[in-house]
Amino acid sequence: MSSETKILGKSFDSPDEVRTFEKGKVEVVNLGDVIIGRATFEPGWSWSKCVKPLVKTDSCQAPHTIVIISGRMKVRMNDGTEIEGGPGDTAVIPPGHDAWVVGDESCVSFDFTGMGGYAKKLE
Repeated sequence: MSSETKILGKSFDSPDEVRTFEKGKVEVVNLGDVIIGRATFEPGWSWSKCVKPLVKTDSCQAPHTIVIISGRMKVRMNDGTEIEGGPGDTAVIPPGHDAWVVGDESCVSFDFTGMGGYAKKLE
């Protein structure tokens, strides 16, 4: 029996899945047990206005480990604590938050932990 690990590689030019919602989209690549998402949020996007109607929870329940590539985003936890980030910034965001784009530039980020079920519409 081999305990060999296989190398895996994919491109966001042809993601495994694209989830669209008001003022945004998430492109997802599956690399075995690792799911990575590239999120693009347009100016005016907020989780509470654009994703909440799909998932029907009071706040975002996905954990995120993100790197922001462009634009700015602000996150407010259910307890009121806030963080804002821009290009080159990273964050670990636990479940229980809202988020929104700050300014008039799209916010693009890569997420390494929260994209498995993010923005999947309840049937």
